[in-house]
Amino acid sequence: MNRALSPNQLDDVFVALADETRRAILARLSAGEARVTEVAAPFDISLNSVSKHIRMLERAGLVARRRSGRDHYLSLDPRPLTEASDWLQSRQRFWAGRVQRLQALLDEEDASPRKPPSGVRRS
Repeated sequence: MNRALSPNQLDDVFVALADETRRAILARLSAGEARVTEVAAPFDISLNSVSKHIRMLERAGLVARRRSGRDHYLSLDPRPLTEASDWLQSRQRFWAGRVQRLQALLDEEDASPRKPPSGVRRS
């Protein structure tokens, strides 16, 4: 892992990814840098609304902004995605290991002969 995201940063990344519009913005930026107006063009919402989505992506560290005169250019920063993916993979490995151990215990229990619970008399 490059550097671990703080819990708040991780929350910001997942909140940013939770919205379809923000995911579409990231998909557009994965093709390369674009002006804000270019990013906003395909959406049937106001430029102000798109700007709010962009600010959330910036807060999560997923988008970087560059200014050139009056133009604002956006680019994708994939590092938080990589770090969030690393976090998810570590949790997946943890739970996969737990599930495997549970399965082994259940298999072992199924293979052993059943004993009646204590206090139960057999006739």
